Amino acid sequence: MKVVFDAERLRNPNSGLGQFCRALGNALIDVRPPDDALSFIVPPGREATFAAPTLRTKWWMRYVTPSYADVWHAPHQDVWIRPPAAARMVLSIMDLNFLERAEYSEAKKARRLAAVQRKVDDADAIATISQFTADVVKKHLTIPDIPVRVIHLGNPLDGVKSPVTAPPEVASLTPGSFFLFVGVIHPKKNVKTLVRLLRAFPDMSLVIAGPADHPYAREVRRTADELGVGSRLIMPGAVTDQAKRWLYENSRALLFPSISEGFGLPVVEAMSAGKPAFLSRLTSLPEIGGEAAWYFDSFDPEAMADVVRRGLDDFDRHPQRPAELKAFASRYSWARAATEYWALYAEVFQAPRR
Repeated sequence: MKVVFDAERLRNPNSGLGQFCRALGNALIDVRPPDDALSFIVPPGREATFAAPTLRTKWWMRYVTPSYADVWHAPHQDVWIRPPAAARMVLSIMDLNFLERAEYSEAKKARRLAAVQRKVDDADAIATISQFTADVVKKHLTIPDIPVRVIHLGNPLDGVKSPVTAPPEVASLTPGSFFLFVGVIHPKKNVKTLVRLLRAFPDMSLVIAGPADHPYAREVRRTADELGVGSRLIMPGAVTDQAKRWLYENSRALLFPSISEGFGLPVVEAMSAGKPAFLSRLTSLPEIGGEAAWYFDSFDPEAMADVVRRGLDDFDRHPQRPAELKAFASRYSWARAATEYWALYAEVFQAPRR
């Protein structure tokens, strides 16, 4: 069986999809069955990412793709490279979060949903990253008679080696003196609530690490200044994996009030560093955080502050909590995900054609 993995999203290696392609791709190499072949589609300049054959993307690859693939893995619902007609396609769906975006018109949502439906119609199997996402997919899309599997993500920081280094913007912070949020700074992440929460913790800073090119990032900064906490808000932008691990290891806790998640990788990353995670109860987060996380039942600043105080008190009174969180996070493994994907590749390769 010859498998081709479309890792074109490595053009932005620090994005969530870039991390997914790199981490899962390397795990697929590690657990590859000996009689199967694996190669990758990569953007120019990323040929050394994988210890496996690679083919660079070109402008014409939307129409001309390798003909040697038995199974083609399209790793997200917005892929633009078309697999060869003879290949069986495994389509990973990260989320349908665009359906929840208030700034999108109903017409735009319908167009995007129709585009995903066309890819689903061409797929021979679908993999989602959470049961929540699977339920949303089944609700809003017409699924052919094909396998639908939930394959959880692993921890992108598992392979990050020491020494880890602090981003320059936070190097002066002492361990435990700051709360942390990791992710794109966008309204769907709901981070403005954390700025209001910061007033209840006058001795703490807040680090919001992630791409800050959306206008919402300026709203967050402006809100912090208006509330008098601007000097304690640090926004270093997107950070490397080494810097991200430093942030987790030296933070007091992860605060993640997102209202739109297909999975929630920061939850796994924080717990793998033994840090408590405070999450919204929305979308996939209760599935991923389980009983190991603490949850906001309201985004009222006082109610959120009460949850954080009680959670930190519980965490501090039980010295075994960090080890328990690390054990919980270890269930999210790229090796496990890769093994499940190889089983799915084999299933679609051996199935009769539709």
